[in-house]
Amino acid sequence: MTRFRRTATAAAALAFTAAATAVLGFAGPASAHVTVNPKEATQGGYARVAFRVPNESDTASTTKLEVVLPENAPVGSVSTMPVPGWTVTTEKRKVDPPIEVHGSQLTEAVSKITWTASGDAGVKPGQFQEFPVSMGPLPQVDSMVFKTLQTYSDGNISRWIDDPAPGAEEPEHPAPVLTLAAAAAPSGSASSAAAVASPDDDDDDDGNGLAVGLGVAGLVAGLAGLVLGGLAFTRTRREPVAKA
Repeated sequence: MTRFRRTATAAAALAFTAAATAVLGFAGPASAHVTVNPKEATQGGYARVAFRVPNESDTASTTKLEVVLPENAPVGSVSTMPVPGWTVTTEKRKVDPPIEVHGSQLTEAVSKITWTASGDAGVKPGQFQEFPVSMGPLPQVDSMVFKTLQTYSDGNISRWIDDPAPGAEEPEHPAPVLTLAAAAAPSGSASSAAAVASPDDDDDDDGNGLAVGLGVAGLVAGLAGLVLGGLAFTRTRREPVAKA
């Protein structure tokens, strides 16, 4: 009986282990992808963003990153921050109509940024690297989609180029997306000035009303004094004079 119980227990443990392995095998970890951080900025302003690149390979390092700027949303000024161990190059394209930046008309805009690792500076397995960029003025669009290629030391390339679809599940290889919010309305508009001026007008009206009220009160008080004085004088004349 004891041997039977041990056998049954061992069989149950093996069955549980197999089931757990099957479940974990099907679940698997969610794959990381290239993203832009922060994910939001303001139209018409300047933003400092960083392309965050995780290394998904177990054996190879990330040695190159190519970021393509959207053609429908050109940016007049693009500058990169040095990343130790990496060199950076930019490519430009013609834009029509020109982009106005600080009063100047620009006919070219950066179309692609490429970072390349030097020596042993690649992003190794289990690591990630950020590549900072400053850009602006940001275009008047709802979002900017940056199609990105991530090259590994073994020659494999991850293509993060799928456009997101509103309300749909995330695509298999999503491109980094920067959401752009409309700029806030400037303060000091005509309506704001009118709203600010109206309390002052009310104060003036209140002051004038108070002055008028005090004047009327004073007039009434003066008339009352005259009446009381007249009554006293009349009473004095009617009283008989005492004899000596």
